[in-house]
Amino acid sequence: MANCQTYLNFTHRTENKTHYMRSIQFREALREAMSEEMRRDNSVFLMGEEVAEYNGAYKVSQGMLDEFGPERVIDTPIAELGFAGIGVGASMNGLRPIIEFMTFNFSLVAIDQVINSAAKMMSMSGGQYSCPIVFRGPTGSAGMLSSQHSQNFENWYANTPGLKVVVPSNPYDAKGLMKSAIRDNDPVIFMESEQMYGDKGEVPEEEYLIPIGVADIKREGTDVTIVSFGKMMKVALAAAEELAKDGINAEVIDLRTVRPIDYKTLIESVKKTNRMVVVEEAWPLASISAELAYHIQSNAFDYMDAPVKRVTCRDVPLPYAPTLIEASLPNVGRTVEAVKQVMYQKA
Repeated sequence: MANCQTYLNFTHRTENKTHYMRSIQFREALREAMSEEMRRDNSVFLMGEEVAEYNGAYKVSQGMLDEFGPERVIDTPIAELGFAGIGVGASMNGLRPIIEFMTFNFSLVAIDQVINSAAKMMSMSGGQYSCPIVFRGPTGSAGMLSSQHSQNFENWYANTPGLKVVVPSNPYDAKGLMKSAIRDNDPVIFMESEQMYGDKGEVPEEEYLIPIGVADIKREGTDVTIVSFGKMMKVALAAAEELAKDGINAEVIDLRTVRPIDYKTLIESVKKTNRMVVVEEAWPLASISAELAYHIQSNAFDYMDAPVKRVTCRDVPLPYAPTLIEASLPNVGRTVEAVKQVMYQKA
């Protein structure tokens, strides 16, 4: 643990006892989750490019080679299809691999193993083989990296039966969800943001798990529901603060997982607010936001006072120039405008 961590007292609301919360980075929360699970279960190991000797491309696995050794923290060649396949085979034979992609853009090289092997193994073997494996790494735009390194494939993987897809937005959720993902007997796609690894948040010292498939209301409100996940939660929460200045009380929900989706929490929120805006970094066609709009308008139509609005990336490969990136990605201004449209107010 970093010496500079801040310790704060925190009272657990249900058990009525004091815990200690530390402010740690997103990368540290992931490292703690993986390390704790590797100490608990010798079948867990980490494999990927530069995860060992270099301490991870984003320093998520810093120090893990020293603790667990080269048989459990394994550097690989630049061969995603190969080491993803090794991971799938290992998981079928009783191990619990964590496979790191340096970015999920590179997972396209390994997508056959993820979709045609990992996701389908339980079904095609008639339940004889499970595939407890975690594929993890950064997703989405990381700044001026241009089109090939700036894509969001959450909806691609969420479209595949047999996979679970997790996209945390803060260190607390990242740790609790990573521990649950490692223990899950199904293959889990765990997607992070390269721009969030340095973000700090309060995380308990004590062990905790967050169940996969449960959304979280990050901000309660009465006038409109804003739904997002991952890095775009920053946009959603900032937009809610801006809207509050105009007297609009927005409820903000973090999906946390996009397969399975916690539709119940969304519908209960819409019953209260009667309006919904979905913020998503991916392209608009066949996106998570499109699925949410369909589901809410099909199952909560009688509660809606306006159609669901979506704020997504523009339908173009992400540009390199920062001004064009700003014009392409969802932002606070576009989100505020969408909310005012469903409120029938002028932006």
